[in-house]
Amino acid sequence: MIQVNLSASQRAAFGKGACRRLRVDKKTPAVLYGKGDTAVSLQLDEAALYKELLFIHGRNAVVTLDVEGDATRHVLIQDIQKAPMGEQVLHVDFLEIDINSPMTFDVSLRLTGAAKGVEFGGELIVSKDSVVLRGRPLDIPDEIVADITELEIGGKGLLCADLAFPTELEMLDNPEQVCAAVH
Repeated sequence: MIQVNLSASQRAAFGKGACRRLRVDKKTPAVLYGKGDTAVSLQLDEAALYKELLFIHGRNAVVTLDVEGDATRHVLIQDIQKAPMGEQVLHVDFLEIDINSPMTFDVSLRLTGAAKGVEFGGELIVSKDSVVLRGRPLDIPDEIVADITELEIGGKGLLCADLAFPTELEMLDNPEQVCAAVH
């Protein structure tokens, strides 16, 4: 799983006007939830946050959030609010996690190679582009790569059971489910 580091500071001003002033000062308001504690209001540097969000867009990532005057926390990005026009990030919600407790994640599936069956006139049908894995967040891979070179027309296809992933993880999808096949 991807890991990124972000710095934040706690904010004392709340409400629409205070958040607008933050954005004028190139800061992005955020909230940190989790572990049954009260929510912590934060502010982050707009440029640093945007850069990291572009890097992790659409991928599973654990963010190490260094809150000024507080402990370092491991979080997931729960929600991102963007401006309706443009790319400005208006607000971010973070969810604090325990990196030693198992969690469930959707992991994207990347198919490589050219299937033999396609070369003989078949059509590749991809029925699954991600799988569900359960395990400790830092053990979850960014993606699962599967070679489809050996797929032939009318064959059994690539099953979830055929995918390679670390042994300390559990796949929650049906092992007999077809991910890709050539028809």
